[in-house]
Amino acid sequence: MAVSSRTAAMHVPLLDLVAQHRTIQDEVLPALQAVIESQQFVMGPAVPKLESAIAELAHARHGIACASGTDALLLPLKALDLKPGDEVVTTPFTFFATAGTIHNAGGTPVFVDIEPGTFNIDPAAVEAAITPRTRAIIPVHLYGQMAALERLLPIARARGGEGEGKGGLTIIEDAAQAIGARRRIDGQWVAAGALGWATGFSFFPSKNLGAWGDGGMIVTSDDGAAERLRKLRLHGGAKQYHHDEVGTNSRLDTLQAAVLLAKLPHLAAWSARRREHAAYYGKGLSDVPAVRAPAVDPANEHIFHQYTLRVERRDELQAHLKTKGVGSAVYYPVPLHLQNCFSHLGYRRGQFPQAERACGEVLSLPVYPELTRAQLDYVIETIRRFYR
Repeated sequence: MAVSSRTAAMHVPLLDLVAQHRTIQDEVLPALQAVIESQQFVMGPAVPKLESAIAELAHARHGIACASGTDALLLPLKALDLKPGDEVVTTPFTFFATAGTIHNAGGTPVFVDIEPGTFNIDPAAVEAAITPRTRAIIPVHLYGQMAALERLLPIARARGGEGEGKGGLTIIEDAAQAIGARRRIDGQWVAAGALGWATGFSFFPSKNLGAWGDGGMIVTSDDGAAERLRKLRLHGGAKQYHHDEVGTNSRLDTLQAAVLLAKLPHLAAWSARRREHAAYYGKGLSDVPAVRAPAVDPANEHIFHQYTLRVERRDELQAHLKTKGVGSAVYYPVPLHLQNCFSHLGYRRGQFPQAERACGEVLSLPVYPELTRAQLDYVIETIRRFYR
């Protein structure tokens, strides 16, 4: 690794979608033109094709496209028919939508602490939080690394459920940041989306597989659930003007499906490139005591949606990076149990120390596939100089 104290200043954005577009425009633009010529902008043929492709990637039987990653969590929660007082256990260290959808589906979010290494939900804490009112568990595969599903599934089974949403505890995977991630369980690689009763993916433009706007996908291997979810995304009916229940309008535009289908063949290579960047960062920063590289569970194939360090003097470092032209972000500065909108739940500061500590230490660096070696060296050297 060629790192020099005289490294010339350069601009390294947190994400550069323009750089990605330059590499794939000859594939994406004709796909969009085909949709324009067909004039089938809503639920056109690209949508079911994408549904099948994402279901296959996740090793699930069904894909149900929807309008956003938030809806990809909200609709399965709606399908559980949560009643007032029903509880859903999840992590306080994640994007707001995870808990917000629980509330909007009529349930009560119950937060538990995270494992300090992976930042993912602590299965032991989940088990301790189960009550007679618990209906579901939502593990988040944070930053692109899968949670320990093999430890969570027995918790669901112990309550009489198999994660299938039929009266026992249901597991809904929040894989918004983890499309294509895998975990080795009992000697076999298991994809994000394969084990939960339902799984939500996000196609927000910044994701590893990003649309040109909002979009989401639910996958499930439960035939009955798939049928109901398709109704829920279309005002509660399988037939136009006939409504079995009150659903919503959450369809994926054909243009977005066309973009995603053009990008999908590149996903595995993009994620592999992110892993290479992560390893390079880890090597370049390994002797900086104030910096801790992400902990990767040996059972996981991380896709590094984010490359997230734990650092000392985080806010000062971020300000320093900004002055040197290096993009960074804090995901997430305030844990969900301390958000004002959840104050009625009665949580207090200090209740989940690992999540709260992470909020004060985490910093995500550029890790997008198109980064050059010179850019990586510049980011590494900029951090090293700050701590000298």
